[in-house]
Amino acid sequence: MTAPLWTVDAIAAATGAERVGPLPQAVTGISIDSRTVKAGEAFFAIKGDAHDGHDFVAAALRQDAALAVVARNRRDGDDAPLMVVDDVLEALRQVAGAARRRSAAKIVAVTGSVGKTSTKEALALALASSGAAHVSPASFNNHWGVPLSLARMAQAARYGVFEIGMNHAGEITPLVRMVRPHVAIITAVEPVHLEFFASVAEIADAKAEIFLGLEPGGAAVINRDNPHFARLRRLAEEASVHNIVSFGEHAGAEARLLKCALHPDCSTVEAEILGQPITYKIGAPGRHLVMNSLAVLAATSLVGADLARAAIALAQQAPAAGRGTRITLELPGGQALVIDESYNANPTSMRAALALLGQAPLEPASRRIAVIGDMLELGPTGADLHRGLIEAIRHNGIDLVYCAGPLMAALWDVLPSARRGGYAKTAVELEPQVVAAVRAGDVIMVKASAGSRMGPIVKALVRRHSFATAPEPVRVQG
Repeated sequence: MTAPLWTVDAIAAATGAERVGPLPQAVTGISIDSRTVKAGEAFFAIKGDAHDGHDFVAAALRQDAALAVVARNRRDGDDAPLMVVDDVLEALRQVAGAARRRSAAKIVAVTGSVGKTSTKEALALALASSGAAHVSPASFNNHWGVPLSLARMAQAARYGVFEIGMNHAGEITPLVRMVRPHVAIITAVEPVHLEFFASVAEIADAKAEIFLGLEPGGAAVINRDNPHFARLRRLAEEASVHNIVSFGEHAGAEARLLKCALHPDCSTVEAEILGQPITYKIGAPGRHLVMNSLAVLAATSLVGADLARAAIALAQQAPAAGRGTRITLELPGGQALVIDESYNANPTSMRAALALLGQAPLEPASRRIAVIGDMLELGPTGADLHRGLIEAIRHNGIDLVYCAGPLMAALWDVLPSARRGGYAKTAVELEPQVVAAVRAGDVIMVKASAGSRMGPIVKALVRRHSFATAPEPVRVQG
């Protein structure tokens, strides 16, 4: 039987809720989705951009949710098990605050323009090797995802890992003050969400809000190789952070890369972490994962977990769905490999994905194929940033490029004719071109911003080649 997460008394104490109907003594979890709510959980009927959870209260209770938390102006009847509040999202935040107050866990928060989710997953693996680790699922990094993740943290957790995102200034501050981490990591500052910022320096300032919620005596972990390191360090100091740890290849980095070997399916690393030499393997490929593993191990050491065990655990790291998952296709004459990077994209992660494609070994006469769509929220520099991908395509030996979207037209225009696979205004229009072009031996990488909807191209390739198999990613969740 699943152990209780919250007593009803504790939820009522945190939220001031009015109790209605036949309520249980405790709930085993918290959900905001009637489609996935489990028996015994509390369903919080929050109002989202597209749907209002109050419209699904009955469905959640039919799924055996233990109770529903609803707004006073949407209460319906006295027979259902309800906890009635003024504002459901605020009630979720209040439960999250109660979770943080009752917890003795060491907390790590992660933000950055790129690499947040993979770094969070690596931290979960690393810390779980020393004790019970709670980690926010998927990319629950916004105004509802962070409080939901925090409210789900069991009191017995020894470690907690939270991803904090933003696309506007001021969004991180209330979230990090809720999480109150002992260690705050900024993976990197890059030209992402430029539609909402006047400069990359302003993005750095917004990311540095993560320092404002650090616990007294907490540590900031910052990328020493990033051009905005000095700015971030100054902002950390202005936030009264005295323990600032840098990571990277720079000779002055406290978590320093000494040597690495990049392989198609993994990487091996030699590093020095806070004065301790260590050698380890990362179970997923990519130089970006190598660099962020330095921050992971620095944070592990800073919260008092076992560094050697953490390093060993990184061998289990695997890409999450749409973030580098590898899928084998069966075609006449042999196999092809799809690297599914369709979850999201920005100029930095796109270059990293092209580098990953460039590492893939090829059979004679086979090809490296990039299937890429628009990177969004880049503002007036969007066309130039897309056009600038040409150097990464050349450098990584990409044989054919298929482009989708009006912004990708800027790249298409500068591609040499020999590298042009196909262009379409939308991913839907590009899909049949890609499916028809793939042949045995090819390695195909698919990537774009989520709004460009390139994921269906991956699904179409799998449908066409029905014997395709995809490895299950390794996940650690609290």
